[in-house]
Amino acid sequence: MAESRGPILVLNGPNLNMLGTRQPEVYGADTLDDVVALCRATAARFDREVVAFQSNHEGALIDRVHAARGVESGIVINPGGLTHTSVALRDALVIPEVPIVEVHISNVHAREEFRHHSYISPIATAVIAGMGIRGYAAAVEYLCTR
Repeated sequence: MAESRGPILVLNGPNLNMLGTRQPEVYGADTLDDVVALCRATAARFDREVVAFQSNHEGALIDRVHAARGVESGIVINPGGLTHTSVALRDALVIPEVPIVEVHISNVHAREEFRHHSYISPIATAVIAGMGIRGYAAAVEYLCTR
């Protein structure tokens, strides 16, 4: 298991590279770079490091989760649409044996019915939805202080 003061992995799934331009009425005007900067600034307050990764490809996300084992001390993940579809990503997330915080920018429970189910939530230590990108800061702070 990773040392408790190791870096925190901030993992973003499909389409999150389009933050700021994709449906700003739902996801806001902040970009993925803004998300990463916020996470790094939050972690720095606790003398911690954030490593960020985004991919539109399920296999790349799974490979990155595998690489976290023994390295990162926690994972903040916004799986995007894979939240509702990927058993494979869910299965990979138990491999690093670290706390996981699932984050969603919008309140998925106030949206389409298919967004109400998450394969990730049952294995997550915590779930944050509907706080905009501030949810990422809350997730990083939680992992830094637990």
